[in-house]
Amino acid sequence: QVQLVESGGGLVQAGGSLRLSCAASGRTFYFMGWFRQAPGKDREFVAAITRSGDSSEYSDSVKGRFTISGDNGKNTVYLQMNNLKPEDTAVYYCAARGLYTTAALVMRDPARYGSWGQGTQVTVSS
Repeated sequence: QVQLVESGGGLVQAGGSLRLSCAASGRTFYFMGWFRQAPGKDREFVAAITRSGDSSEYSDSVKGRFTISGDNGKNTVYLQMNNLKPEDTAVYYCAARGLYTTAALVMRDPARYGSWGQGTQVTVSS
């Protein structure tokens, strides 16, 4: 019943932009986030936001380039990615947590998310 569906990935040149979206259904989620995984590497935190939009977190590697936002009435989250770099190439996964929290350490921890999408590929060429 619980489902997260990502979209918006693709191939883009370095310096370009993409906007990812994730639509959640089946229950209310109180914060949602984005993680990414490149071949041969561990899953990496990217960004997260509370359902109300009053708190957000970013990894240092994307801060200033990516913006997370949400449509909290629809349990939908977006990731606007600007000034993309080849090192941003990865599969991007949407994740959601049902239990309410605003703690930054929890928002950054993949083990604290209970629901995951299938991922969308982002490839940045140079």
